Amino acid sequence: MVPMNLAIVIAAACITLIGLFPVILHWVYRVPRLIENTTPESLSLPFSSQYLPGPKNKRLFSWLIPGKRNQCTVILVHGWGGNAQMMLPLALPFHEAGMNVLLYDARNHGRSDSDTFSSLPRFAEDLGSAIEWTTQRDASQKIVVLGHSIGAAAALLAASHRTDIDMVIGISGFAHPNLVMHRHLDRPWLPRWLKPLIMRYIQWVIGYRFDEIAPMNRIRYIRCPVLLVHGTEDRVVPISDMRLIEQNAQLENNVQVVAVEGADHNSVDQFQQHANYLIDFIHEKLNIQAD
Repeated sequence: MVPMNLAIVIAAACITLIGLFPVILHWVYRVPRLIENTTPESLSLPFSSQYLPGPKNKRLFSWLIPGKRNQCTVILVHGWGGNAQMMLPLALPFHEAGMNVLLYDARNHGRSDSDTFSSLPRFAEDLGSAIEWTTQRDASQKIVVLGHSIGAAAALLAASHRTDIDMVIGISGFAHPNLVMHRHLDRPWLPRWLKPLIMRYIQWVIGYRFDEIAPMNRIRYIRCPVLLVHGTEDRVVPISDMRLIEQNAQLENNVQVVAVEGADHNSVDQFQQHANYLIDFIHEKLNIQAD
């Protein structure tokens, strides 16, 4: 029989742990904020800076790089903990091809406003705000969304329920949040019983079940052309995730894949080397005149 004092101590400890559980999780999954320390001028690119109106009256910091032609705008979406600056190398070839390029910081990232938390659905909401701002400038433009990592997942999620995205290019995207979480939680010191509790709590916080927002499930509802690009040496999100998304596409989905030999998760420079393929894909699928 447990002594009364010890029982009280154990009960108090359990209550404390339960109370701290959400605090600890929010701390673990907080977004590391990195502020831009350069501009597109560093690549000799013309640009304007502005804050886009975002969800919940939050502001999204952005750079617009105008192209020679006004047929198409490529919206670049960074990954978790990233910012617009990290996507700049990919902006250069699209600008040289005559396209407009819009780069922005998601909420809690870069110079954008803070919010309570970041998530895949919120990345997709921010993308929606960027698309709406772009179409208000010129509704006749074609909209191409190029996302990296969670940015790629957000692009696929947005395209699965929007009709104003003409093409998605996903780089280093994951297939399912469950896979991401299992890889992240695969720690020998973490009790097995705690892992499903963490995953259920996160789904409750973001307001969506992972199955509802998983790229490998949402791909079935996308009707615009999709190009998936993945590095063969990606150790954060293995290339098998790209294959899962491709396998789950319907026959009528226009999905193509490209494996970049030797590239890892953040090899923006190596992905840039394949920019001509991306640009040709845009010209072919969207019937946009090349310079």
